Amino acid sequence: MDIPVIDLARYLEISDKLSTDPLQLRCQLGEVGPWLSELCQEVSRILRDTGALVVKDPRCTAEDNDRFIDMMEKYFQKPPEFKKLQERPQLHYQVGVTPEGVEVPRSLVDEDIQEKLKAMPKEFQPLAPKGPDPKWRYMWRVGPRPSNTHFKELNSEPVIPEGFPEWKDTMDSWGVKMISAIEAVAEMAAIGFGLPKEAFTSLMKQGPHLLAPTGSDLCRYGQESTVFAGYHYDLNFLTIHGRSRFPGLNIWLRDGQKVEVKVPLGCLLIQTGKEIEWLTAGDCIAGMHEVVVTKRTIDAIRLASEQNRCLWRVSSTLFAHIASDAVLKPLGHFAESPLATKYPPILAGEFVEQELAVINLKGSNGES
Repeated sequence: MDIPVIDLARYLEISDKLSTDPLQLRCQLGEVGPWLSELCQEVSRILRDTGALVVKDPRCTAEDNDRFIDMMEKYFQKPPEFKKLQERPQLHYQVGVTPEGVEVPRSLVDEDIQEKLKAMPKEFQPLAPKGPDPKWRYMWRVGPRPSNTHFKELNSEPVIPEGFPEWKDTMDSWGVKMISAIEAVAEMAAIGFGLPKEAFTSLMKQGPHLLAPTGSDLCRYGQESTVFAGYHYDLNFLTIHGRSRFPGLNIWLRDGQKVEVKVPLGCLLIQTGKEIEWLTAGDCIAGMHEVVVTKRTIDAIRLASEQNRCLWRVSSTLFAHIASDAVLKPLGHFAESPLATKYPPILAGEFVEQELAVINLKGSNGES
């Protein structure tokens, strides 16, 4: 199954003219023509049914993605002792590098998920991880941070490795472009869900957005069925990825079907996280996914070896968050949902800290 590609260009041409007032917006939707309502409803439907969306944004080019991946390949190829200079466990690994063998897959520690896995048809079950993920990750804050916050460790200053003069410009440039794509999708989804245009984006302002590329060493861990990121959901609002040079991402649709994702050149993949599930009272649920070495990954490794290219699999990933001091709770008509009581009000930062503790990025190991 191919996930439909949504071209954002037409929406971006008129987005600034759309009102934040729900009544005026309804009039504008009628004036612009049926295509706008249909497009926004399609975005919200795909997010609801699949937990994933492929978009094309003219502001985010394949060249931008390549520039970013080139730099991250250079970084991840550095020796472990160099990379560990950027490690910040006392800040819950929310800035700097997270070494391989630290982050624990949700499916290893969440009993509810384990029970669901047992009930899955064999062909849809994820690969079982044998321990913590054998991937590195780099966390880079993107966008302005609040001057006053109850969650300083979630809004810390970024870490820049020595010997990379292009680092800040490359990270900020790609990160800001991907956030702009998320904001457009968040507006379209809000309209499609019957909420005000800025229902989601107003809560994202000064959020602890993280450009968080992973690096997986395919020389050491390039055997088929190796699990780089065990079956899990993302705890944030929406996650966006540029196209990786090595395949391996599997997602699960809402109906339980497992799908290997293929992102077309020049496109971006967006996935739903736990924060949007909270805001929609479970109407849109956090998408489950894994990153593993598949037959297609093996083919890509073979080709890269023949062409003498880098054998680190870099994910061009950004986690877009709700602001740490904003309250997570079902919005608008979702507050009337019979499921709303499952999503009680909680500060987004408090929710994030609880989730980080479960996957070993906060707590005794993270603070040692």
